[in-house]
Amino acid sequence: MKNDSNRSGIRLWNRYKSWEEAEAAWDSRAKMLGTSFPLQGIKHWRTLPGIRASTRKNLRWKALKYLIRHDEHKVMRYFWRKPLQHLRNMLQSYRRHQSYRREGDFFLYGFNDNEEFQTRLKAPDTFVVIGFSYCHKPFECPSGRFTDQCIRDLDNPVCGQCFIGKCVHALPKKKSIPVFIPTVHYIAEKVVEAIDAQPDKEILFIITACELTLEMFGDWGNSIGIRGAGVRLDGQICNTMKAFEASEKGIKPGLAVVLPPTQNRLLELLSIRRQIEN
Repeated sequence: MKNDSNRSGIRLWNRYKSWEEAEAAWDSRAKMLGTSFPLQGIKHWRTLPGIRASTRKNLRWKALKYLIRHDEHKVMRYFWRKPLQHLRNMLQSYRRHQSYRREGDFFLYGFNDNEEFQTRLKAPDTFVVIGFSYCHKPFECPSGRFTDQCIRDLDNPVCGQCFIGKCVHALPKKKSIPVFIPTVHYIAEKVVEAIDAQPDKEILFIITACELTLEMFGDWGNSIGIRGAGVRLDGQICNTMKAFEASEKGIKPGLAVVLPPTQNRLLELLSIRRQIEN
């Protein structure tokens, strides 16, 4: 498929017998590429609140209005397939203090803890949609930042240093699909597509996003009964509705990042997922 192409045609992890060998090879190569072709990073790091206090006020209502107003009927069409069930799920989600359980930078939807999520990741009757926000694509991304494309080309010095590229090369090809997220509706649409395409499997998701997006997404995901994990981005994030709406239109001058400890936890999930193919 279009989103799954690179010049070599083979994901780097498939060239090695073990996860450790593959990751060591990637990291060594990325370090070498960083010396000869350094990428722009965050020049002036500031610790920002995940969501500003003024934005958090009535956020669930703001999120619902935004999601309905900007939906192009693809997501709500799925909602109305089973209106009573989905509406009941949504009301139950709203009754809870939060739509998720949080463990550090991980937001769990439909799971009590990370161990329970990891157990489900190992199940052969699941299909995983893993989405990466465009906000942490490198500035130099050859596919462009505000796009749903990613060439993850091993011959490209940018791709060889990109954490998104690393994750996709580590991801098993079977029973999973990577997507690259320009808008909050886009990832919802891809999940719905996966549900339709894989009716015999439970669809799990893993998405990287700012805390504001993870808050806004939760009740919708709960309403249609999908489960998974959100991975919180740091750095130059969107923590107000104004900044969020601008980013949805491709206006994102800053760079978000997955922090190193969080990268390790995400890669651990991908390692677990690869086990079902071996």
